[in-house]
Amino acid sequence: MRAARLIKMVLILQSRPSMTAAELARELEVSERTVARDAQALSEAGVPVYADRGRAGGYRLIGGYRTRLTGLARGEAEALFLSGVPGALREMGLEDAASAARLKVSAALLPSLRDASRTAAQRFHLDAPNWFTEPKAPELLPAVADAVWDDRRVTARYRSREAEVERELEPYGLVLKAGVWYVCARVAEGGSFRVYRIDRFTAVTESGDRFERDEGFDLPGFWEERAEQFARSILRAEVVVRLSEDGVRRLPYAVDPASAREALAAAGAPDEEGRVTVTLPVESEKVAHAQLAGLGPEVEVLAPESLRARFTDDAIRLGRLYGT
Repeated sequence: MRAARLIKMVLILQSRPSMTAAELARELEVSERTVARDAQALSEAGVPVYADRGRAGGYRLIGGYRTRLTGLARGEAEALFLSGVPGALREMGLEDAASAARLKVSAALLPSLRDASRTAAQRFHLDAPNWFTEPKAPELLPAVADAVWDDRRVTARYRSREAEVERELEPYGLVLKAGVWYVCARVAEGGSFRVYRIDRFTAVTESGDRFERDEGFDLPGFWEERAEQFARSILRAEVVVRLSEDGVRRLPYAVDPASAREALAAAGAPDEEGRVTVTLPVESEKVAHAQLAGLGPEVEVLAPESLRARFTDDAIRLGRLYGT
């Protein structure tokens, strides 16, 4: 524990001209007295740590002392490539590894480049979850992430629609979609690849056995294909609507964008009132009612009749509510 702290102290001092004892204590999460003892230990070991006395004093390395980037562990290197997604790192339990990796890279850079990580962080930030949601990391996410990193088989229990099911899985990769974590895994029995929501897992146990990855598996390509299949699979119904010019513009924001664009591309020319008739795939009548209601008078439902009746009822109730 102390050896790791001493290395971290050297890397911190190497990346900055000077630091006070209080600043180092905060970075290392120790007391200022411990900082003084660690600085003394480093000095005795031949690391040129110099302590400036006085109110403006602090600790610094002298003589152009620099370490090399030879201590970067595999886990730290892998975490470094995810460092632009701090929330995801924290949820997977990789925050410490990424922090250590960034520190080692910063220490190895030329002095003129050491502020690169800070300047980049002030210019680019990724916030994955949707608006107006309370993101919550699945409790079993770190266990699944460990298995993904180490190519280890797991036995997972998860909630399906009917009951709780147990499967032996070979977890290939993790995907964070709109604040929801998924694992893309090969089912040991049968060898098919599937996608599971991790928040539906009730138990995850590592078997201890490692599996041999299929080198032809492409996680981004697999996810894109499955995501498109899923989006289309839930669109099991159709509605026919007339849209105003403003309704045409707003439709992709009210329903599935890809389906809206395809439906609009297949539509005919506007009628004498400038409205376009569109046949639109939807998940269900209930969902279509909720989605299309947001378009207000810019949409008229033509079919099915039951959905048109819902909007007719809405119009009557609104008229009564507003006194017209």
